[in-house]
Amino acid sequence: MKVNLYIPTLNGGRRFAELLQALAHQTVPIAQRIVVDSGSTDGTVEAARTHGFEVMGLGGTGFDHGGTRQLAVDTHPAADIYIFLTQDAIPADESALANIVRAFDDPQIGMAYGRQLPHKGATVMEAHARLFNYPPQSQVRSLADAATYGIKTISCSNSFAAYRRSALASVGGFPRGTIMGEDVIVAGKLLLDGWKMAYVGDACVYHSHAYSIREEFERYFDIGVFHSDNRWIFDSFGKADSEGFRYAKSEIRFVARRKPWVLPKVCCSFVAKWLGYKLGLSYRSLPIRLRKAFSMYKPYWG
Repeated sequence: MKVNLYIPTLNGGRRFAELLQALAHQTVPIAQRIVVDSGSTDGTVEAARTHGFEVMGLGGTGFDHGGTRQLAVDTHPAADIYIFLTQDAIPADESALANIVRAFDDPQIGMAYGRQLPHKGATVMEAHARLFNYPPQSQVRSLADAATYGIKTISCSNSFAAYRRSALASVGGFPRGTIMGEDVIVAGKLLLDGWKMAYVGDACVYHSHAYSIREEFERYFDIGVFHSDNRWIFDSFGKADSEGFRYAKSEIRFVARRKPWVLPKVCCSFVAKWLGYKLGLSYRSLPIRLRKAFSMYKPYWG
């Protein structure tokens, strides 16, 4: 199978340099390596070209989570499998990309996503988020699993994901103009269209973020906006409330065993996430200035 690799960038810095070094040792052959850059000024573009990447600029269009990725595959479509990474997701070993590609040996798999491990030195809350959402066990999911896993059925991340070209095309590609979740939208449409998706536990990258309480609020506001704009996800796969409670209980136990003095921050984080999410679900009742103030992805609001 022919494989292309796509990475959106903006001032990737040290993490991007680490990613380029790790990619140099991957065992799977890559036909085309494409960076889609949003105007980097820190040497990201030059570093990418040095490592064999073709660099696309966005010009005046600006970054769009789904639109930018779709532009990349529309411009460089000649592959059977499209792999996507973010600029701060570092392959954990030389087989990471090969392992995610192997999932497509099953002709029913339309997309696959890999395991995310916390970066070295990650906070206890970062570590829990990755270990909770990305276990070591691989799994294949289909629409029939929605009764068991609910909205978790279509959990995935374009920080490290791969798509079968024909499957992605069959659901119209990545959506344009969504505040986030272009990967979840595609996963949901694929399952509704009869495809299956794979979580590949042995395809690993290091990828985590240390969000402040404000950033957690903003991120969950955007998640609420995304869910409000895509009610079909709830209708097809269920709501997110029960999964949120399960995560909260798990995080309290995880932190209490390791760094109990961090529990007050955990509680503040819960409140910020809950409030941000609820406001996001009701964003249409807010003035534009508040939507923009509450959002992590501010360019979305113009």
